[in-house]
Amino acid sequence: MASHADRLVNPVKARMQAGEVALGMPVRLARSGDIARIAKTTGHDFIFIDGQHSLFNLETIGHIASTALSCGIAPLVRVRGIDDPDVSLLLDNGVMGIVYPDVNTAAQARKAVDVCKFAPLGKRSVTAGYPHFDYKSVPLTESVPQLNDSCLLVCMIETVEGLENVEAIAAVDGVDVIHLGSNDLLANMGKPGKFDDPALVAAQERLIAAARKHGKFAGCGGNRDVARQVEIIRKGCQFITTQSDIGFLSAAASKWTAGIRDGLKA
Repeated sequence: MASHADRLVNPVKARMQAGEVALGMPVRLARSGDIARIAKTTGHDFIFIDGQHSLFNLETIGHIASTALSCGIAPLVRVRGIDDPDVSLLLDNGVMGIVYPDVNTAAQARKAVDVCKFAPLGKRSVTAGYPHFDYKSVPLTESVPQLNDSCLLVCMIETVEGLENVEAIAAVDGVDVIHLGSNDLLANMGKPGKFDDPALVAAQERLIAAARKHGKFAGCGGNRDVARQVEIIRKGCQFITTQSDIGFLSAAASKWTAGIRDGLKA
């Protein structure tokens, strides 16, 4: 994760600041750090460890994060909610970003900043011996600002209420990415699975505009279709989750077995 002058850099943030797209693999199945190496080999920039919908313990996440750090893939974790008590532990032990689901108000976004960022932005507690620096002794005058800058704080918009407040959420100092949770937003709208619905398209455009206005990055997840992902990237999204480890494994395995069975029929 180090770059020039051995400074801590989040590769996702660096790519987006350069105007490029960052691609992430949602991790729900894997319990080994090897998934980070697979993510790298398959062209991803980050892993999106799903602590909201999958059963991960803290130590397992720490081991995955350690491998990700060592191979240049940013380990991000989607936590259980705005009140998840483990966020500071995750950040102290190798995680480079937190994804908060279901952020509905600017007050919730400010709370997220308080937990994830050190003063003067937030209220995160300081410790020492960070794995981000390979446990090297780094003066706090250097480590604290570098950790603040490299910590990617992602707020997910997943409800009509969150969408109505997206401009205020995007205006909160310390938030880095405003991320559209397509599945939950559609469900909240009473339109589950309707990814081409005009209401979702309008929500995407509103979120991108809000992010652009306030100097934040726009993201989109849940929409597991390559053509739609390309389209939303062209509209201005730079933070994209591609497909989960479960989805990739199932699709490739199904294609392979179908190929054998079809070949035998021929």
